[in-house]
Amino acid sequence: MAANSSSTGSKSSNSSGGKQSGPSAEQVVATFQRMRQEQRSMASKAAELEMDINEHSLVIDTLKEVDPSRKCFRLIGGVLVERTVKEVLPALENNKEQISKIIESINSQMQTKGRELTEYRERYNIRLVGEGEGEEKGQSAAPSRDSEGGGSKSGAGVLVS
Repeated sequence: MAANSSSTGSKSSNSSGGKQSGPSAEQVVATFQRMRQEQRSMASKAAELEMDINEHSLVIDTLKEVDPSRKCFRLIGGVLVERTVKEVLPALENNKEQISKIIESINSQMQTKGRELTEYRERYNIRLVGEGEGEEKGQSAAPSRDSEGGGSKSGAGVLVS
């Protein structure tokens, strides 16, 4: 019994020693996955806004060929309102410009997030599955796959799928 309690005590001291030097492997992976998800959601939003710009461009091109006094309908906040082309066209062009500015902002935020992800990967030696298999040194990759959470060393990297 004494051997069991001493081995359990040594395991807990090892894990607490690892936590003092930095976050655990699970925390590193969770933070990395969260950062990747944030970047993906930004890219998704940018793509959605690009589609909105394309729709705006299509409508603007169509309305430019129409008589300015002609009636048209516009959906504003879920309400369909009747306007004339000369009233709607400038508003659509303004909306298109605003959407373009938002896309530029999102793209710059994505670049910043990409740099943060790269720094985070380098700091914690994170490798993605299938990445750099031809250039691995073999010393930390094989033991980390075989041990499956059997304690992480500070020099060993984190493998993320």
